[in-house]
Amino acid sequence: MTGEPPLLLLGVRRSGTTLLRVMLDGNPELAIPDESYFIPQLVARHRGSVDADEFVDDLRRLPTLREWGLPVEEVRPRLRDGMSAGEAVAAIYQAYAQRQGKQRWGDKTPMYMQHLTLLERLFPEARYVHLIRDGRDAALSFLSMPEGVVTRTWAHPDSAADFACQWRLEVAAARALGRRVGERYLELRYEDLVSDTDGALRSICDFAQLPYDRAMLDYTGRVDVSAKPHQQRLKEAPRTGVRDWRTEMPAEDVAEFEAVAGGLLESCGYPVVSGAAAGRRAKAARARYASYRARAAAWRGVARVLQRSPLWRRRHPPLA
Repeated sequence: MTGEPPLLLLGVRRSGTTLLRVMLDGNPELAIPDESYFIPQLVARHRGSVDADEFVDDLRRLPTLREWGLPVEEVRPRLRDGMSAGEAVAAIYQAYAQRQGKQRWGDKTPMYMQHLTLLERLFPEARYVHLIRDGRDAALSFLSMPEGVVTRTWAHPDSAADFACQWRLEVAAARALGRRVGERYLELRYEDLVSDTDGALRSICDFAQLPYDRAMLDYTGRVDVSAKPHQQRLKEAPRTGVRDWRTEMPAEDVAEFEAVAGGLLESCGYPVVSGAAAGRRAKAARARYASYRARAAAWRGVARVLQRSPLWRRRHPPLA
């Protein structure tokens, strides 16, 4: 396989990253599977150099490869003792891309927005496309999702103000990553993707050094969302106005969101309307954001401990 850098799609949940993924997956050179989730787990379990057989044993315990239609036996020849965890993880995606008849791979897993320094360390040549959506519209979408679609953590948002904390933390972290990696980072607004899809995809292809192919626009007939009630809009062509916080979000929720993330909204080019109403909530917003950051960090810390312990294999028996 080629040594071309991976293309990693970044974005807070409900920011349009799935739409962008299925479009880019239609490129004849690029394979981007459904969400992976396994990178932090595998890296926590295989620190330092990798034992190939141990790594394969863990792969047999993950449902993701089965969901991707990728046999572990197609990954095994790419693994070798002593390789780094980043190389071993990349081997999974390379095997997937080869199965799809493509040369390059990418990833789209919104959970990794809280693991960006890990991605940066594992894939030092990666290119990043960060898709930003108005956080108030993303909040409306997230809070309307059916229960059980997203794993609940100690920092799971249950209100517009809670989601504002997640949106602020993750968007700011991705922009900080962009400052570190420079020209390997491209920022794109969701609103521009749906209003000028052809232009947005051309800019991404230029950035990622991929050929432009109009097949990327014809995604509605090649996605199966029958088991994903939260992705039914993928059966439609992209359009503006799917969510509109101006008419759908109560003024109280708008003020709560803007009290937490108003400065970042403005920095991203979105209007802020609450003014004094948000200002009166500033102290409570600071406390809410600090609490969210602490809970999110604690959840990640506990997860790492469990992933490194013998309990992980007990909770993840080999799949038949």
